[in-house]
Amino acid sequence: MSNLLREAMAINDGVAYFDNAAVAPLTRAARETIVRWASDIAGSGDALWPRWRTEIEKTRRTAAALINAEREELALTHSTTEGINFVAEGYPWKAGDNVVIPVGEFPTNVFPWMLLKAQGVELRKVEMPSNEVDLERLADACDDRTRIVSCSWVGYSHGYRIDVKALADLVHQRGALLLLDAIQGLGVFPLDVKESDIDFLSADGHKWMLGPEGAGVFYLKREHLDLLRPRGIGWNSVATAGEFGQDCMDLRNTAGRYEGGTYNMCGLAGFGASLQVFTDIGVDQISRDLKTATDAVVAPLRDLGAIVHSVRDDDHWSGILSFDLPGKDPLMVKEAACKKDVYFNSRGGHIRVSPHAFNTPNDIDKLIEVLKDA
Repeated sequence: MSNLLREAMAINDGVAYFDNAAVAPLTRAARETIVRWASDIAGSGDALWPRWRTEIEKTRRTAAALINAEREELALTHSTTEGINFVAEGYPWKAGDNVVIPVGEFPTNVFPWMLLKAQGVELRKVEMPSNEVDLERLADACDDRTRIVSCSWVGYSHGYRIDVKALADLVHQRGALLLLDAIQGLGVFPLDVKESDIDFLSADGHKWMLGPEGAGVFYLKREHLDLLRPRGIGWNSVATAGEFGQDCMDLRNTAGRYEGGTYNMCGLAGFGASLQVFTDIGVDQISRDLKTATDAVVAPLRDLGAIVHSVRDDDHWSGILSFDLPGKDPLMVKEAACKKDVYFNSRGGHIRVSPHAFNTPNDIDKLIEVLKDA
């Protein structure tokens, strides 16, 4: 396991952090960028605003390169939820249309579709095998009125990682479009939106990409730009953004039309700083290091008699490990670990540990020790 990502972190001594599937620590570069922004704003207001506006475009370019998107296909957002709602609220629905999702999705990928019931749109939630996502079942639930299939790249509770290209092919064969909730995989697994043929993608940066909360990305395949009705329109949605005397609503000819108002300048600049770290190290290297870290956790877990629920084969593993310690309450185990500066979580009634490539062998030893003592 390389130490490249660990060297980019500023984690407190003694802290063993394994809750990256919730909110991850910032990189040192992100922290320094945010502090610099705060100093500039505190000291001179918006006098240096143009400099920070340039940083926003650097973030866009870096994020676009990460997924092989065109810069014009990427909107900078405040959350995964925001991007999913761009599609849910903007698609030209007709009564009788339907949306297909797997059972077990995070609420962000459920509630926006449920709200469409008032427009006569059906939400089809497809039952899945335990801790897995069966792509054929999703495809079989589609018919000629299916408009969107929306699915997580990596399941937030069990950690199952889907084959994105295979799902996109199945969805397109049935005449529908694919929206990918990528928050639990982006940054630690390579993704090429062109090769995978994704239609829409949404993700926030505060998990595996080690950025601040409230700063994320929404990808929109260029050919769909005029398919969706833009939501949240404001001064920043138009080609003449900044020319406040203009009242002609000439929408930007890019995904930037979704950036209706003021940017989370601080958050997006910090997010961009973390993305640059990932670019410099390389997502392939980070993915290899994450596999090493998760394998180093799974082996001693099984020695402890843990029941590991997460699929670990080469095609579907992720950074999320869901397991039980027989006879132990997950929440009590979590609370006991917190007292020793070892942090993880509980989801779906199981313990959820989510290592990152920055975790060291010493971190893992501390984790296993607290689990033994639980």
